[in-house]
Amino acid sequence: MARIGFCFRTSQHLLIRSSSLSSSSQSHQFLRQMSMATQTAVSTLSDPGLLRSQGLIGGKWVQAYDGKTIQVNNPATGEVITNVPCMGRKETTDAISSASEAFKTWSKLTANERSKCLRKWYDLLIAHKEDLGKLITLEQGKPLKEAIGEVTYGANFIEFYAEEAKRIYGDIIPATLTDRRLFVLKQPIGVVGAITPWNFPLAMITRKVGPALACGCTVVIKPSELTPLTALAAAELSIQAGIPPGAVNVVMGNASEIGDTLLESSQVRKITFTGSTAVGKKLMAGAAQTVKKVSLELGGNAPCIVFDDADIDVAVKGSLAAKFRNSGQTCVCANRIIVQEGIYEKFANAFVSAVKKLEVGYGFTESVSQGPLINDAAVQKVESFLQDATSKGAKVLLGGKRHSLGMTFYEPTVLGEVNNEMLIASQEVFGPVAPLLRFKTEEEAIHIANDTNAGLAAYVFTTNVQRSWRVSEALEYGIVGVNEGIISTEVAPFGGVKQSGLGREGSKYGMDEYLEVKYVCMGNMGGNA
Repeated sequence: MARIGFCFRTSQHLLIRSSSLSSSSQSHQFLRQMSMATQTAVSTLSDPGLLRSQGLIGGKWVQAYDGKTIQVNNPATGEVITNVPCMGRKETTDAISSASEAFKTWSKLTANERSKCLRKWYDLLIAHKEDLGKLITLEQGKPLKEAIGEVTYGANFIEFYAEEAKRIYGDIIPATLTDRRLFVLKQPIGVVGAITPWNFPLAMITRKVGPALACGCTVVIKPSELTPLTALAAAELSIQAGIPPGAVNVVMGNASEIGDTLLESSQVRKITFTGSTAVGKKLMAGAAQTVKKVSLELGGNAPCIVFDDADIDVAVKGSLAAKFRNSGQTCVCANRIIVQEGIYEKFANAFVSAVKKLEVGYGFTESVSQGPLINDAAVQKVESFLQDATSKGAKVLLGGKRHSLGMTFYEPTVLGEVNNEMLIASQEVFGPVAPLLRFKTEEEAIHIANDTNAGLAAYVFTTNVQRSWRVSEALEYGIVGVNEGIISTEVAPFGGVKQSGLGREGSKYGMDEYLEVKYVCMGNMGGNA
């Protein structure tokens, strides 16, 4: 089997936030302040036991069998927060065996018993949301307020699926013959391999593990090597909640070995993955060898269409939220803001004014709304897209360069006069860059929006009700936000069409991804027992 890489690491740099600092002494002073802030964040955890630095296999915290470790860095300072095990094939094999053994008992519990464990896990996640938020900010970089918001959002999936565990209903089918009875059962699929990204290190786990456990499945989680600490803390709380040993396992390290082991194992019956389309395709190919079920939430290229009749204030607010959440590092970010020509200049001016107010900085600073990009490779990608766009006629309306004195902090940027020939219009930039495109007619806007292999999320701003229905139905996307920039919620299905993935997460539909449908035909029902 071809080896599969799920993430990468580049060397980290020392970073600083303030664009007003210019001298070397000021820079060193700021670095010392950030270093102290990192140490303070770790020391102020109300439950120090949440800062785990070992993998979890069969209910036991373990190091890599060969003793190898990898560093977890703070992307805002480059500091090493801690070291975690660099695990591989052997540890993953044991985690799979542990999950398979635990499945025998976890799947036989009543739905009510599983529901109680999940509800306790939810309660613990909420009780420790400040600590979990600090861990997210430390290893991922997003502002603390936003990080705590992710904890609440992620915990809500556990609460929702604690309730849905008791609603896995089958069916009775009217029999075609009088001496038969036909019915349908829904049963847990088995061991699940859950591969999650760095941009939402808690929510992408709970959105997968919540329904899996609710259905009676057990899981092996492979978090990103960039952000494993949040996953480990969540796993620690799952143990405290009474979820039995082996039902939740966490391995991290050698991504290729872990991924290949999950794919090759006949005990793993399903793979769920959030990440790039390229890796998703490799997973689909690898899963074919053992005919695993897969659910994939892959890359996006979200259009945000602003019509002439839109409320400018609503459109600016919604577009800002859709674009700059997590510094543009989300799969549903507005990657193309497509504005009708009659309102283009007015919208562009108002949007630039709003973006100017975004404060870039260290996530533990209260007023900050934009943290660093995850690493230098992410910044280089943004720079290459910007160079391509400007070389083809795009105009920088705001920003357009690395933030002053900050190696992976990037200025919130707005580009005007973008067209479909530019990379930034056809590929995810995954950074704080908002490209503005013009259009004339509704038909043209729909054509521009759909002219991509991606189909995850789209946004529409209009006050015309008939248009909102027409355009929503015409857009080839799994999710459409109308006059709204924040669209994710645990009660609604999340997922894409075309090359943005397979399956849905969240809502009652998310349960189906972890269930097998069994049809039972029972004969000889006409006689006496």
